[in-house]
Amino acid sequence: MQIDYREIPASDRYKLMAQSVVPRPIAWIATEEGGVVNLAPFSYFTPLSSEPPALIVSVGHRPDGTPKDTLANLRNNGLCTVCLVSSDLLEPMHYSSKALSPGESEADRFEIPLRRIFVGFPPMVEGAPTAFACTLMQEVDLPGSQTRPLILRIEKQYLAEECIVDPGKLYLECDLIARVGPNYARLGERIEAPEIP
Repeated sequence: MQIDYREIPASDRYKLMAQSVVPRPIAWIATEEGGVVNLAPFSYFTPLSSEPPALIVSVGHRPDGTPKDTLANLRNNGLCTVCLVSSDLLEPMHYSSKALSPGESEADRFEIPLRRIFVGFPPMVEGAPTAFACTLMQEVDLPGSQTRPLILRIEKQYLAEECIVDPGKLYLECDLIARVGPNYARLGERIEAPEIP
């Protein structure tokens, strides 16, 4: 079966992509404006480069065409904290995907505890196994799209002690969840990489 993406609506493209490119990590992004912390999850997200250290995340717009708070706040001050999500944070993360009015904090609405760890950056979610303090490097214009890919430069990273298996080799194991189609999943069995002859 072949599907011509030029012949199907964007909603069907999304369904196909979201179920084919799996699992996708979840960026739970905290931004701040006027003392209000916005907290929103995004699953069109991945590492982009280690030099410069960068992540890429796609942020959409509201149905009325105005930018979502994450995008508006990053445009205003260029700062965010990207948290990754453990299984015990699944429920509050999912709740925070609810569209709220601008200026209303998901952290306040859903009683999600926050922790200030990076000086000068928005707070991270309390209990997140890892988080990145990031600055906005570049906003990518996709012609004809309401989605804006954002390239975020990693300035600092937080790691929970329980994630660090071998500090000398920087070997980590975190209990992270991912997006799989419309649902979520935990990573299953890890398969050791074979030796290359």
